[in-house]
Amino acid sequence: MGVKSEIIVNFASKINRVYDHNCFTQPIIFLYNIKMKQLFTILLLSMLCTMGVAQPEREKPIKNPMLWADVPDPDVIRVGDTFYLVSTTMHLMPGAPVMASKDLKNWETVGYIFDKLTDSPKYDLSFSLPLDQQKGEGVGTVYGRGQWATSLKYHDGKFWALLAPNEQGAMGDTYIFTAPKAEGPWTIHSRLRHFHDATLFFDDDGTPYVFFGTGEVCQLTRDLKGVVEGSLRHYFQREEDENGLLEGTRVIKHNGTYYAMLISQSYGGGRHRREVCYRTKDLNAKWEKNVILESDFGGFYYLAQGTIVDTEEGDWYGIMFQDRGGVGRVLTLSPVRWIDGWPMLGDENYKVPEVMRPYKSGQPVKSIVLSDDFDDAKLGLHWQWNHNPVDKAWSLTERPGFLRLKTSRVVPNLYLAPNTLTQRMEGPTCSGYICMDLSKMADGDCAGLSDFNGDSGVLTVKKNGKTLTLEMSEQKVSLTEREKAVTKVEEKVVETVDLTKLVNTKQPKIWLRVDGDFRAGERGGRDAANFFYSLDGEQWTQIGTKNYRMVFDYRRFFMGSKFGIFNYATKKVGGYVDVDYFKYHCDEK
Repeated sequence: MGVKSEIIVNFASKINRVYDHNCFTQPIIFLYNIKMKQLFTILLLSMLCTMGVAQPEREKPIKNPMLWADVPDPDVIRVGDTFYLVSTTMHLMPGAPVMASKDLKNWETVGYIFDKLTDSPKYDLSFSLPLDQQKGEGVGTVYGRGQWATSLKYHDGKFWALLAPNEQGAMGDTYIFTAPKAEGPWTIHSRLRHFHDATLFFDDDGTPYVFFGTGEVCQLTRDLKGVVEGSLRHYFQREEDENGLLEGTRVIKHNGTYYAMLISQSYGGGRHRREVCYRTKDLNAKWEKNVILESDFGGFYYLAQGTIVDTEEGDWYGIMFQDRGGVGRVLTLSPVRWIDGWPMLGDENYKVPEVMRPYKSGQPVKSIVLSDDFDDAKLGLHWQWNHNPVDKAWSLTERPGFLRLKTSRVVPNLYLAPNTLTQRMEGPTCSGYICMDLSKMADGDCAGLSDFNGDSGVLTVKKNGKTLTLEMSEQKVSLTEREKAVTKVEEKVVETVDLTKLVNTKQPKIWLRVDGDFRAGERGGRDAANFFYSLDGEQWTQIGTKNYRMVFDYRRFFMGSKFGIFNYATKKVGGYVDVDYFKYHCDEK
């Protein structure tokens, strides 16, 4: 056989191996004395087969923000092949959500560290009297307080979490929880004095420490139920140029060196928010300092506060949050390069990259915000209540396939209403709508959907006697600084629609929708909400304020806007609404 014939046969043999199972039902037979004309036929056939073969879809990159939703104060660890993340949700219950991911791209909520906090009636949102009539312990709310900056660790075969509510007195005592799995069940292991923005750390020999505040540390007893006497000290002193925030500590140990990472917000010309790092090889020796990230991103302000985490292969990633206005504080992902022993975050220019390759390919799509048909007898982990819920006032089983929200106490406004059910809003743009059965609303009841925050755009169906109306209003709550007591709610009704014709229908329903736009704008984020209603679920009518400005206010809620489904009584209890579903969509970044 000549050289030319041998080349043709080898080529044909390769085609046979590649396309035998993809294009042909029978093996391809090639002749040794094949002619050039036949070769062209084979080449043409192979090209046609290639066009017909389904090519694997290319893995989509991680586009920053990694989580374009309100997920502040992150702590991230890896156990085996799974990354676990915990965040702050303050007055929302259940609290301290634990999220999981295999690839640092697809995250899902897998549990909560606690269902309720019960140290004070504040957590129950039970004071609805005028402020001058409120007396005794527990006056107020926990808006913007509650659970802050939880630390998550895995040690000796168990998960551990440390958190301290941002409160004074016994309400601010630190909790240490433990669980056999990240999903729970979590139990309270101990209560300690208040540690602000703290991190739990286990040394190589198992000795436990708490790093907290601005450069403070103490050693815990081995059983994690007390502080070792005389161990409280400063491991560094604030430098002269650190004249602002210096907190949010996260501590790791790598190659025999301890690293403490903190957010630094120095005030003055040319100064930006940044992440600083202190390191030492001896906890009792001097700590060195370096800036490991100073980067703006995406048309928004500079970012900081978070941690770094390693992979099974020994690579490192940094996860830091960025303030993004109405949507809240979002999470970014950056590579970590160890340079001169420092964990430097960012790309080759030390900036947060726009895109990153997923750590692991082929993982199923997951999300922390989800649609819900309410078909399950257990409420999904993507939902959280505003303050502790009244358990007897909601149900998924009394009418299977529906969420029933009952009125349980008479209140004057949305901000004191129990059992408002929330989910995060997401960027760049998102939309959520509900279908609600109104047939069992009582006189004085108010039910609907809002972008819930200290400033809220609200769609409210109101029942007054035999009349039924839909209002779009702008609502703004005022809170006392210490008690977070509701002193006033300013309500501006922008548009009203008469729905009385629905009263006499067999099953009066309404569809309510809120759209959010958090893309970059001239003043940071657009932070625009728009509101719609429908009487058939297909034809939508816009109502009220166009491009209502959603606001992030650290003095009140200190969180991003949420979808909020509510029902409350202003005259008497006993009414209820049935929510058929919540449908959600978020556009790709």
